[in-house]
Amino acid sequence: MSGGERDFSKGSVKRQIIAQAVPLTVAQVVQLLYNVVDRIYIGHLEGIGDVALTGLGVTFPVIVLIAAFTSLFGSGGTALFSIARGRRDEEEAERILGNVFALLLLSSGILFVLCYLFRRPVLLLFGASPVSVEYADQYLRIYLFGTAFSMLATGLNGYINAQGFPKTGMLTTILGAAVNIVLDPVFIFAFGMGVRGAALATVLSQGISAVWVLRFLTGKKAILRIRPGKVRISLRRTRAIAAIGLPGFVMQGTNSLVQIVCNNQLQAFGGDLYVGIMTVLGSVREILSLPVMGVSNGSQPVLGFNYGARENQRVKEGIRFTSVLGVLYTLCAWIVVMLVPRQMMGIFSSDPAVVEKGAEMLNIYFFGFVFMAFQFVGQTAFQGLGKAKQAIFFSLFRKAVIVVPLTLLLPGLGFGVRGVFLAEPISNAIGGLACFLTMWQVIYRKL
Repeated sequence: MSGGERDFSKGSVKRQIIAQAVPLTVAQVVQLLYNVVDRIYIGHLEGIGDVALTGLGVTFPVIVLIAAFTSLFGSGGTALFSIARGRRDEEEAERILGNVFALLLLSSGILFVLCYLFRRPVLLLFGASPVSVEYADQYLRIYLFGTAFSMLATGLNGYINAQGFPKTGMLTTILGAAVNIVLDPVFIFAFGMGVRGAALATVLSQGISAVWVLRFLTGKKAILRIRPGKVRISLRRTRAIAAIGLPGFVMQGTNSLVQIVCNNQLQAFGGDLYVGIMTVLGSVREILSLPVMGVSNGSQPVLGFNYGARENQRVKEGIRFTSVLGVLYTLCAWIVVMLVPRQMMGIFSSDPAVVEKGAEMLNIYFFGFVFMAFQFVGQTAFQGLGKAKQAIFFSLFRKAVIVVPLTLLLPGLGFGVRGVFLAEPISNAIGGLACFLTMWQVIYRKL
């Protein structure tokens, strides 16, 4: 420990969460630009923009699957890393970091080989049409070469933040996204590469982010580092890391499942137009979710550290503060969506049909968005305090138990294509409240 600013058991809990959350949110906003900028440029490609955007949307389940394995090892290890730091066990914390680094390298190699070899049949299975699959394949065959870059940059960046360097963690994504924003129009339009150019720009920018993270975590500025002698896979630590990271893995994995089911249902009841609309809605949701995610993620190392240090009242204060902030923000975001739905759709497409139909679906999809805050806060508390079983259950409950069945049932019950979009707000209300109220009873009241 090098000074009170790295010790989350001292000072104002609210200020520490905000100090972590603001750089994290900025970093996540910039991180999102990797994909959102791609979608904006591709959606406005003359003559093929809408079908190319649909093709890009079909690749999301594969990209989310990669993110799921990143979360399994990255976020799982971060929670244990923070708890070990809270106990002042720096030796164990560094061994956890080295274990995670090895796991990310190994899993990225396996995922690249499997996804690359079977990408085309998988894309058709995930809801691509004979037309959109061509654009999906063009994007994915290049994007997959950046699998290791993506997993290392995202999976290891949390270990910079967990040591009390959120600004450095923020720069990881700012650097990569800045490169992506500059290269996207060059490759897509100037070089005439289209969808391939978007993928190449993303891979190069992810590579730069990965180099930045590794330089910091192996350099002298880091309190705890990746050391060659500690880069090894321990079965005991891997089981512990996977147990804590499993909720994030399940959440991302079920996101992938939901996208696959949605794409297939939208293709059956509405065609490529609605698959493209869902791609845009996913982008809008990612953007609007970022601040509440930033606050939740910013609170996790603070909650974990204080839990490890047995400062229970500080843990409770952090949960209360995160809850209030999350609810206020998501309520405001919901109001914004209701006021300007067409303008939001217009950012991603100039096609009048996409904008008009998309605005209608946007209002359905985001109804009751405020309930998402309860899901985020509950999941963060469970995961940050090492309560893996509860976090896993509620990850599965909202997506696999509520969203997927509703997505399959509602279109056939007379709702048509609207039923696919209606499944989301229903799951937010039921799943979000169930997760939060359970956390309040089994964690908060017992601290």
